[in-house]
Amino acid sequence: MRRFPIALLTVLALLAGPTPALAHGLVGRLESPLPLAVYLAGAAMAVALSFALVILRDVRAPADPLARTVRVPRALVLGLRALGLVGWFWIVAQTIVGGSSDADVSSLFLWVYGWVGLAAISAFVGPVWTWLDPFTTLFDIGAAVLRRLGVAGWEPAPYPAWLGAWTAVAGLAFVVWLELVYRGGGLGVVLIGYTALTLVAMANFGRDTWRAQGETFSVWFGTLNRLAPFGAPGGPGERTVERRPFGSGLLAPGWTRAHVVLVAIGAASILYDGLSQTQIWFDLFGLPSLPLATLLLLGFLALVVGLALAVGRLVGLAAVGAGLVPIAVGYLVAHYLTYLLGDGQRIVVALSDPLQLGWDLFGTAFYEPGTDWIPPALLWTVMLAAVVGGHVLGAWSGHVVAVRDAPARSDVRLRQVPLAALMVGLTATTLWSLGQTIVKEPTETAPAAITTQEVSDG
Repeated sequence: MRRFPIALLTVLALLAGPTPALAHGLVGRLESPLPLAVYLAGAAMAVALSFALVILRDVRAPADPLARTVRVPRALVLGLRALGLVGWFWIVAQTIVGGSSDADVSSLFLWVYGWVGLAAISAFVGPVWTWLDPFTTLFDIGAAVLRRLGVAGWEPAPYPAWLGAWTAVAGLAFVVWLELVYRGGGLGVVLIGYTALTLVAMANFGRDTWRAQGETFSVWFGTLNRLAPFGAPGGPGERTVERRPFGSGLLAPGWTRAHVVLVAIGAASILYDGLSQTQIWFDLFGLPSLPLATLLLLGFLALVVGLALAVGRLVGLAAVGAGLVPIAVGYLVAHYLTYLLGDGQRIVVALSDPLQLGWDLFGTAFYEPGTDWIPPALLWTVMLAAVVGGHVLGAWSGHVVAVRDAPARSDVRLRQVPLAALMVGLTATTLWSLGQTIVKEPTETAPAAITTQEVSDG
């Protein structure tokens, strides 16, 4: 890991030559002095070279990664739990009152701050969802009330071993469908229904058991948290975290087929979001109906998941999982950075009109978010570093785990060729999608024809 920053800087230096073409979320167009094909080929070759260097170096997993337990301040834990509960009640209140405006907090909290913001914090900082999770807080409050009323608890049912994390996988696939295909209203209703389902499952299987195995967001954020320097060492409700070297959690045991499928779906969904907004995709499929869009999404997810599992049969599921997590995080930052920085500003609108009743409490109800204040070249540099850096780190972690878990060392390098090919292919594809002109559906005030935009909404 001490050599990783040097390797990353080397790769970025190789890619520093071309000025970027259009990237998602940027205002204006940045023309590349080199043909896009040359640029993508250089990026793919850089990642392939980095993977080859790691293989030739024959990097091994540390025998005992340095880690220690850190106590989280009680004030921080209580503050995060209160914040999560306030956010949940805010969404429910808006759902009950109704209304439709930029003050909507269901999409703001679930998509912008949740799908993007919390995922990034979980991957780069620590397990913040452990305490921000409103479902656990609601469960704890309900259990405390029942105890005060003299209602005795019951012994949780054993969690089926065969079920594993597949419930969380199904939940993530549904979340992806909501975001990329359905794209309609009613997120508050979905949240209320999911809350009821989660509370029932916690009561039946136990709070911590369900969070560790079946609750979609806990499993997803927990998997991304393998990358972070702070991880939860014990039960989800504990006030301690494990401080460890960055990325070392990827080498920890616990990878199952369900977890690999989960990460593959997460990475594939972000890649699909970029591809489905390109002009070429629109020329092929136009604006597909809901059934066709569902089939396209499922087909793409199945393709990436199938490739991941096939490679896993050669190098091991743990190696694929450890390699895909940094890639998924890199995609997340690259595709949704401007979405987070731009749409995230809608909180000032929501504060002025908290119930979507036309209020303007602080004079910011008509504020229009924007990203003009961010230099486009800086944004593209961060996006490029996220994609390439994620692949370099994924190459390192995938190789280390593959070498560690290989039944025989004689063919360990040869068996990793499909993993290297998969990573390079994904890198070239996502960088290509980031460099394309974006097609955006017309709004109600726009002309009926499809318009080609040079700005993506994420």
